[in-house]
Amino acid sequence: MPDLSTKYLGLKLRNPLVASAGPLTRDLDNIRRLEDVGASAIVFHSLFEEQIDLEANELDRQLSPNEGFAEAQSYLPELTAYNIGPEGYIEHLSKAKKAVGIPVIGSLNGVSAGGWIRYAKLIEEAGADALELNIYYLPVSTSEDSVRVEKMQADLVREVKKSVSIPVAVKLGPYFSAIPNMMKKLDEAGADGLVLFNRFYQPDFDLETLEVVPNLALSDSRELLMRLHWVAILYGNVKADLAITGGVHTAADVIKSMMAGARVSMMTSAVLRYGLGHFASVRSKLVEWMQDHEYQSIQEMQGSMSLRAVPEPAAFERANYMRVLSGYTLKAAAR
Repeated sequence: MPDLSTKYLGLKLRNPLVASAGPLTRDLDNIRRLEDVGASAIVFHSLFEEQIDLEANELDRQLSPNEGFAEAQSYLPELTAYNIGPEGYIEHLSKAKKAVGIPVIGSLNGVSAGGWIRYAKLIEEAGADALELNIYYLPVSTSEDSVRVEKMQADLVREVKKSVSIPVAVKLGPYFSAIPNMMKKLDEAGADGLVLFNRFYQPDFDLETLEVVPNLALSDSRELLMRLHWVAILYGNVKADLAITGGVHTAADVIKSMMAGARVSMMTSAVLRYGLGHFASVRSKLVEWMQDHEYQSIQEMQGSMSLRAVPEPAAFERANYMRVLSGYTLKAAAR
């Protein structure tokens, strides 16, 4: 039997399959079942900054550059359908921690330091084994430059790290002009883990009501490629543990994630689509593949296809872009 164990955020995990932040963790029975079907850790659904009263002024500033705040505020959803509020969140997390034997990781979603620090401490006190800062910030002002955005996020990590003793991971999107440099800044700010990447949920237009409407589509394995690319480039260049989230659906996706250099692969969309038992199926197929290919452990494959390890590192650079396009043209012309 291959050794599936891995380490993430200083936590010894029995396998690299982690339940990412999502609606499944709202229910204690689901949390217990996730442990039963093979999840090695659980990232709780996010506590949204919009529900933290102390951050109301910051929210006002972000949503209201002019007198349009009242209208802008109407676009916020009734979050209680997904999130149970700060106090309820802390209580639910505490119950979950007592209900399972696997690590439970809290999650905060916001943009400013004040409320994050307060609730980071409360999440630690509730018994969370680690904390994931779920940074979903989209600058919309033409006067806000990349230097300010990057500094704000690095400063946030630095301040939260000062306030808690549990490990802190940072989950963020791919929309930076220089991803390796940004990840290095977060690494230097003290991030214990980097979770790549947050999905960008883009709204749609309803042409009948002429309204902007929420739009959520579950991921598929095609989204994995961008994450593999950047994890493979970052592997060995940052001290923080690397995690992949978004596009992990199959055992093959998990194997690719490990070979790129990730410590864990996180799933939610696949479980929402196929049911909680999908964790067990992926784990079983992972073991089968490792046995067939004579891998003794997960550690043996981690980073084996990273930029540092592959014989053609240009595959991660511009040369690959040119080769793919020219190769496709030649194949099409030959038909």
